[in-house]
Amino acid sequence: MFSVRQRYLFIALLSVYSYVNILLTTGHSFLGINLPEPLFITSVLALVILVWEANRLLQRNLGRIRLFFRSKIHPLIIHFTLSLIVVAIIASTIAIILTSIYQLEKEAFWLALTLSLGFSFRINLFLHCINAIVFYMNKYKVVQIEAEQLKKQSIEARFDALRSQINPHFLFNSLNVLSSLVYRDPDTSARFIEQLSNVYRYLLNNQDQKLIPLREELEFINSYYYLLKMRFQENLNIAHEIPETKKDYYIAPATLQLLIENAIKHNVVSKKNPLDIKIYIENGKPEINKIVVENNLQPKPVQEASSKLGLKNIKSRYTFLAGREAVEIITAPNFIVKVPLIKLSYENENG
Repeated sequence: MFSVRQRYLFIALLSVYSYVNILLTTGHSFLGINLPEPLFITSVLALVILVWEANRLLQRNLGRIRLFFRSKIHPLIIHFTLSLIVVAIIASTIAIILTSIYQLEKEAFWLALTLSLGFSFRINLFLHCINAIVFYMNKYKVVQIEAEQLKKQSIEARFDALRSQINPHFLFNSLNVLSSLVYRDPDTSARFIEQLSNVYRYLLNNQDQKLIPLREELEFINSYYYLLKMRFQENLNIAHEIPETKKDYYIAPATLQLLIENAIKHNVVSKKNPLDIKIYIENGKPEINKIVVENNLQPKPVQEASSKLGLKNIKSRYTFLAGREAVEIITAPNFIVKVPLIKLSYENENG
């Protein structure tokens, strides 16, 4: 607020207001000090300018001040506290100058100092109240914008998760596998149809959910892996060993599916170079639970066109859910993505 372009206009208006206010309350003569009108106006203007500009300099250097003291105290509190010290120095200086010019006696000096301090602190408090309002209004706008962006990204992520499987390529590949099984192996084809319906049912039923139990996500991954296995045979291996106690945690729907799809999309999957994907719980601090998806790196010679939105959307979704940047990505020697497990009430989160 102190650095606005029109600050001199605000300073002038505040000076006029202060001058009129003091005249109406006879503040300049209330304690028995009568200053000539030009000097009185000049003193008011000087105090307003100095208080404003001192606060502007403090605001500009507040980041460095906080860094120097390594302080976690709210910046508004630090700013206001420092401003009291600076304003006291300014008011005292003005009082000393007035005393020197008019050669006031000792008692008159203390009266001048009292008036100067009272007026300066009042102006300072008024400015900081306005500054706090502006600060929180700007912060509210930023939060609103970020919330809208995260909401939009979350919606895009849900549709991205749905489109990643309900698309012509996936359906075409699945139907190709099914057509080759129908006459050759009816039992396997029936099993394939069952797993395919499980995958579509899961994606359709959970596309509007924010979180689902890890247990349900793993059951979905089993069905999804069955379909992939029928297509890639021994060229693809997906293994997961998740303790039962961790399956009651929550995860965003289709997170694991998106990460598996990402690994298949960007890596060679062949008999010579099988793709191995492991899903496990990270060994770390007991209070921090992360599920890890890891695959060996064997990039395709020619990469498919990619918007790279998959991983970005996952990171954005978990930043929103966890309230901080929570997804960790490691690119060597293997490609690893660590996603936090969330311990929340399923009903509350999705109700």
